[in-house]
Amino acid sequence: MGQTITQKILARHTGEKTVEPGTFVWVKVDFTLGNDVTAPLAIDTFEKAGARRVFDKKKIALIPDHFTPAKDIQSAQQAKRLKEFADKHQIVHYYEVGRLGIEHALLPQMGLVGPADLVIGADSHTCTYGALGAFSTGVGSTDLAVAWMTGRVWLRVPESMKFVFKGKRPRWVSGKDFILTVIGAIGVEGARYRAMEFTGEAIRRLPMDDRLAMCNMAIEAGGKSGIIEPDEVTAAFVSKTRRLTASGIKEWDALKSDKDAAYVGIKEYDVTKWEPVVALPHLPSNIKPVGKVGKVRIDQVVIGSCANGRISDLRIAAKVLKGRKVAGRVRLLVIPATQEVYLQAVREGLVETFVRAGGVVSTPTCGPCLGGHMGILAEGEACLATTNRNFRGRMGAKGSFVYLANPAVAAASAVTGRITHPAAVAKK
Repeated sequence: MGQTITQKILARHTGEKTVEPGTFVWVKVDFTLGNDVTAPLAIDTFEKAGARRVFDKKKIALIPDHFTPAKDIQSAQQAKRLKEFADKHQIVHYYEVGRLGIEHALLPQMGLVGPADLVIGADSHTCTYGALGAFSTGVGSTDLAVAWMTGRVWLRVPESMKFVFKGKRPRWVSGKDFILTVIGAIGVEGARYRAMEFTGEAIRRLPMDDRLAMCNMAIEAGGKSGIIEPDEVTAAFVSKTRRLTASGIKEWDALKSDKDAAYVGIKEYDVTKWEPVVALPHLPSNIKPVGKVGKVRIDQVVIGSCANGRISDLRIAAKVLKGRKVAGRVRLLVIPATQEVYLQAVREGLVETFVRAGGVVSTPTCGPCLGGHMGILAEGEACLATTNRNFRGRMGAKGSFVYLANPAVAAASAVTGRITHPAAVAKK
């Protein structure tokens, strides 16, 4: 029986020729990360265990992105804990406010993760890096501490599910719509502890930013990881981040699932006639085509997060907003995912477009996505966001409502004050 790309990557990191789903493996890690919420717990465990040094100071990232710039004394203390640990162990990839970004946008941008890597992070959306052909998954803070000590992590090899996307993607439909449609079809536990492998002609035509958005939300279906086989799009992205291997792209040829690899399920989709979708409260699986949502009024729009805060997301939002005004009763918050994205948005005039439309632009932060700060909802308020979760109370009061959609839908909805198809607002 053949091996999936996930099995091949895990096998490489055990030293074995093959690994089988369901078996437990002790694997080497290529990179690890923690943030201002999870890393302090890992630091406590690391120090209580009596560890004196980390396994590799170049393979650890400490990214204070959740409650920063610090919203209160407690969040300031959390961030300080990271800085002190980074100083003590000379951690190379520690970044302060003004030089960082949301972790799952920053690491790919900097070339710190790439094809065939095995990456763990104490954050559930670590699965994002599967878009580059890596096996990446979220772990608990204790597992992260052990990895800092040993350079290894203990995993159960996941079964794989294959999702095949066919046809030509229509205008206004994005990778966000691909993954929301999958979650809507299989539910929030439909891929529990499974590797979600995305493939097909529509995936091969998908830009990297959209691929990152897809793999980012594999966890919203319960997935252990999301993954896309490396191809020319991957090569172009990785070349820009100077992360090419010594032997070049040819080495990636082995990073493909065998034709006779086993899957616990195969789902096929034809995207040709799709329209953007919206996830209604209070689950990412509660989806409807935007045209069938009805007249839902909103109080706030958030464009950003580790799912959709990249430069292409801001470009499409600005395209919809250009020359228009945000509805008078709506707050529009735009959060570039990294400082580089922010600077590029300034260069291209996107920030001016957002401000002239009546929006505000924030420094990179997770902020409102997890109900941290920079956009908390009051009782009864509704928000349309490009973030990845809409659980009850996720963005503030338990009686608030969060809807999820792609950046074009978000921008159009900010203009009308209700959930709106971008075609109804944007110029053709």
